[in-house]
Amino acid sequence: MKGLELAERYFQAVGLPELARRFPDRLDRLAAGLVGDGSECFGFDDELSRDHDWGPSFCVWLEAEDFRAFGPAAQAALDQLPATFQGYGPRQVSRWGEGRVGVFEIRGFFRRFIGMDRPPSDLGEWLVLPENALAACTNGRVFTDPLGTFTRFRQALLAFYPEDVRKKKVAARCMTMGQAGQYNLPRCLKRGDRFAARYAEIKFCADAVSTVFLLNRKYTPFYKWMHRAVQGLPVLGPWLHGEISALLREEDDAEKQGRIEGISAALIREFTRQGLSGLQSSFLPDHGPEIQSRIEDPTLRGRNVWVG
Repeated sequence: MKGLELAERYFQAVGLPELARRFPDRLDRLAAGLVGDGSECFGFDDELSRDHDWGPSFCVWLEAEDFRAFGPAAQAALDQLPATFQGYGPRQVSRWGEGRVGVFEIRGFFRRFIGMDRPPSDLGEWLVLPENALAACTNGRVFTDPLGTFTRFRQALLAFYPEDVRKKKVAARCMTMGQAGQYNLPRCLKRGDRFAARYAEIKFCADAVSTVFLLNRKYTPFYKWMHRAVQGLPVLGPWLHGEISALLREEDDAEKQGRIEGISAALIREFTRQGLSGLQSSFLPDHGPEIQSRIEDPTLRGRNVWVG
């Protein structure tokens, strides 16, 4: 069973009845679900995942005044719920896995991920938010949210980066992808510097995945899941997943470089399709300044093209 399904069944069968019994007049003020860090929140958990921070559990999210009024009592109620459910559990909390489930104040929950207790309000704030943090606090599933406060915050983030920020990030990826894969990788291979070559190869792959997420207007998750997650994206996702898998298996240097050029060409075609670049160049760093030149905000347009 997947962790998200287990969490929802546990909430409906065990958690919700107990919360209704203990807080009948507060039930319409609490949101619940499972969102955040952990493979199960992305739907990527397997049997190996179950050795830590996995098992029957869920999150409860409260507005600030409700958190002050009955947050500790709600946490105490959750602490008394059965530790096992349908043959799963108890949850083994790792050293770094504390605080993933339980009762949270809504704004405090999002602050843990994005450093703010509100959605970003300008381009500068959006630009500095890590993609993996945005992916983590918008993943998973909300089981109930009568007030809608948690969902409104979540939807404001899921609306994705403003278009100027998306262009800035795509422009920066063009620079680093091209430098790593098209320029430095063949030079490192010729020098016999296998460490630098492998680093350049992985850097190219990571930035290519990030670019495809940006082209799909989705946030790139934690590096552990980014290659697996890209295959679920409609624009270039399954194709890129296969190309990267083949690239990493490839032992012939010329074939490896050919695959990198093929990936670069596919990305450039998508830039054209989305109106991000109209250049005919096959070299990705040529497209970075072109994409950045299409940013409407003059301050963002004037920033270093390599940084995004």
